[in-house]
Amino acid sequence: MEPVSTTPAVAATGEAGLDDRLASDGPAIEAVGLTKRYGASTAVDELTLSVGRGEVFGLLGPNGAGKTTTILMLLGLTEPTAGTASVDGLDPSRDPLAVKARVGYVPDEVGFYDDLTALENLRYTCRLNRIERREAERRIDEALDDVGLLDVASRPVGTYSRGMRQRLGLADALVKRPKILILDEPTVNIDPEGVRELLLLVERLRTDQGVTVLLSSHLLHQVQQVCDRIGIFVRGRLRACGTVDELADELDDRWVFDIGVADIDQPRDLLERLPGVSGCTRSEGRWLVHADHDIRIDLHRAVVAAGGRLFHLARREADLDAIYHRYFEGGERELEHTIS
Repeated sequence: MEPVSTTPAVAATGEAGLDDRLASDGPAIEAVGLTKRYGASTAVDELTLSVGRGEVFGLLGPNGAGKTTTILMLLGLTEPTAGTASVDGLDPSRDPLAVKARVGYVPDEVGFYDDLTALENLRYTCRLNRIERREAERRIDEALDDVGLLDVASRPVGTYSRGMRQRLGLADALVKRPKILILDEPTVNIDPEGVRELLLLVERLRTDQGVTVLLSSHLLHQVQQVCDRIGIFVRGRLRACGTVDELADELDDRWVFDIGVADIDQPRDLLERLPGVSGCTRSEGRWLVHADHDIRIDLHRAVVAAGGRLFHLARREADLDAIYHRYFEGGERELEHTIS
């Protein structure tokens, strides 16, 4: 069986210039009420989302959350049951080939001709996309260098590890010089150094070329490293969307302080008497204090008034792990309530 091409041939149209002008006005990616059902099962449930041009947006959620189904609808590879989508100003249901011409897509399982070398596979991609030969060779060398495969470009792809194939998939997308790059679990089976280089490449594409990147992943720290905003997917629903700071503001336990005090006989009593403090726990010789607002000024005054010494005071910022688990657990509880 021949592998599925991630970069299908697209015929040139005389209206491309008009399409480009129209597309540049709106968001790079937009979905309104986007829904996909398979029989009685709902894979994506009324997704409404907007991704700005030049933004790196992370779709974060466990496997089976609906991220890949969302991507397939955005690419026109599966029809939505309800709702609409727009990619670079185009409707992927009506103009799937035009959308694919503008989007670089790297699935979690990349298909290539194993008996051909990386160079030969990428040359085939360039021919499909009608890229002139000299320009194609320049783009291929640049893309292979970007993903760290230039030195092994003459080896048959069948000898590549899965991680190398994943990087070749990214090169396959980059030779098109896409306006929008969609990466579905791009770091699967890539070693830590390769992951670091890939995230740096994503940042360069955004900064140097203004590429919009939609990155789907279940790996929290990688999403947090590179994404401007994050959408948290649980059971087909977008549970939350925003920057890490914006999502942290929604947490019940937003204000947590790491405090070190000395020369006070009963520090717990002093800390728990502060207005707004809901509790404190001992942690590695210091205190973790939970409050409903910023207590740093009141805390400093109270310690000084008690004749003590404050040798450490820092707010613990909510990380993406805490945010994700809050929304994931909330989504699971809501689902259980609906079923019951």
